[in-house]
Amino acid sequence: MAKKRLTPQDRMALEGWNELVASIRENSDINPADSTAEIETRKKRLEADDEAWFRYYFAQYYTCNPADFHKRATRRMMAHERWYEVRAWSRELAKSARAMMEIIKLALTRRVRNVLLISNSQDNAQRLLLPFMANLEENQRIIQDYGTQKKPGAWETGEFTCQSGCSFRAIGAGQSPRGTRNKNFRPDCILIDDIDTDEECRNPERIKAKWKWLEEALIPTMSVSGHYRVLFNGNIIAADCCITRAIEKAEELKAKGIGHVDIINIRGKNGVSSWPEKNSEEDIDLFLSLVSASAAQKEFFNNPVADGEVFQEIAYGKVPALSKFKFLVIYGDPTPGENKSKKSSTKALCLLGKISGRLYVIKAFLDRGLNAEFIQWYVQLLDFVGGRCPVYCYMENNKLQDPFFQQVFQPLVRKVRREQGVELYIRGDEDKKTDKATRIEANLEPLNREGNLIFNEAERDNPHMKRLADQFRLFNLQLTYPADGPDCVEGGNRIIDRKQRDMEPAKKIARSVLRKNNKYRQ
Repeated sequence: MAKKRLTPQDRMALEGWNELVASIRENSDINPADSTAEIETRKKRLEADDEAWFRYYFAQYYTCNPADFHKRATRRMMAHERWYEVRAWSRELAKSARAMMEIIKLALTRRVRNVLLISNSQDNAQRLLLPFMANLEENQRIIQDYGTQKKPGAWETGEFTCQSGCSFRAIGAGQSPRGTRNKNFRPDCILIDDIDTDEECRNPERIKAKWKWLEEALIPTMSVSGHYRVLFNGNIIAADCCITRAIEKAEELKAKGIGHVDIINIRGKNGVSSWPEKNSEEDIDLFLSLVSASAAQKEFFNNPVADGEVFQEIAYGKVPALSKFKFLVIYGDPTPGENKSKKSSTKALCLLGKISGRLYVIKAFLDRGLNAEFIQWYVQLLDFVGGRCPVYCYMENNKLQDPFFQQVFQPLVRKVRREQGVELYIRGDEDKKTDKATRIEANLEPLNREGNLIFNEAERDNPHMKRLADQFRLFNLQLTYPADGPDCVEGGNRIIDRKQRDMEPAKKIARSVLRKNNKYRQ
């Protein structure tokens, strides 16, 4: 009988499997001399403490202490025999690993008997199920305490039954899950992991069809009168995706005491790492610098902002010599407060000029910072201009901001004049403003569309200018991404347009006088 040749894909899969099981064996060392009494005592102690159980049996995955949100999630999963939860956890927060540890514990303690793992495709579902299979087959600590789990005749990639009596099956979205039974046990635990894809999220009909399959074909495989756990793992990668629909369903079920929504970003509401034991601030900053702002928002902050939704292209160009501008405007959009944390809003300051209808963003500051640093940015921009052109300095100052402008910023300006000898005078922009998002779109999008909003090519690599460009690219009318920079540019552009209009009557008068003088000379 001819032997079947392995394809390159088969070889890669085999190598991956061998590496996985070798790693599991290496990290699950045991003392073969442990007695039955010692094993039973250990099992009883560990089963009473989920984290201790995970730490002992899954040393390969439990490499650092869990965060509080991990512990709370596990307590919910273990405490409820009927449960529907969505974990919209950022990448790098171990949602798949934790779900695996929880489900294997439930399986080995005979609290679940029929597990379905669902993903966007059959191949992906099988890939996600492999660590379950590998640990049940090769984890020496599990084997020592719970017995050999590999069941002859029922042990294949994508579908297997362990000796504890629990079956596992991988299913791709859209495949038939009907008739999935383990003896008399209907599915009682469904893990839906990585169900959404970028391509499908661009087509509402495909999301609608997939959700229909989940609700009409998958969920009904469970018993109406039995126990059931449904867990969605994923990120919010689009405004309409299976995860957002599952969140809506979980919110409905929350009122009945069987649902929960857990949205955890790489950084929490306090602006720092939500899992500092694993992801340091420095590590997060470095990694996020490798991807675009839109990718970071989608994958790490559950904020699927569209790149180029309003400002489709950012135009860079050479700025004319500053001496060619009739005047320039430095416009600031302050965030009152002395906070540099990552949860605080950004302060924005832009040097702007306009020639022949083209608005040039010559230089910008956009960052979190102290109020004194914000005022110092004005000084730096004045130094940059170096007297080559008249400069007007403005700061946004509505009624709510006025006390802060007068009591905090103006004293700082006077201090700069006194101590640094800089002729810095900042006027408050007290114009009444319409809705921020609408105003930015109405006043700047047409400029940008016609190629008349130009970012200084020489500043392209400046981190402040990069942040400004990102805020333009990710701007939308829902303001799901900060827009302090575009708001600042819009304010400065409005000041420039007003001053240019004010200069028109003076030009007309001057031309009229000149015509009269010429007529008199004739």
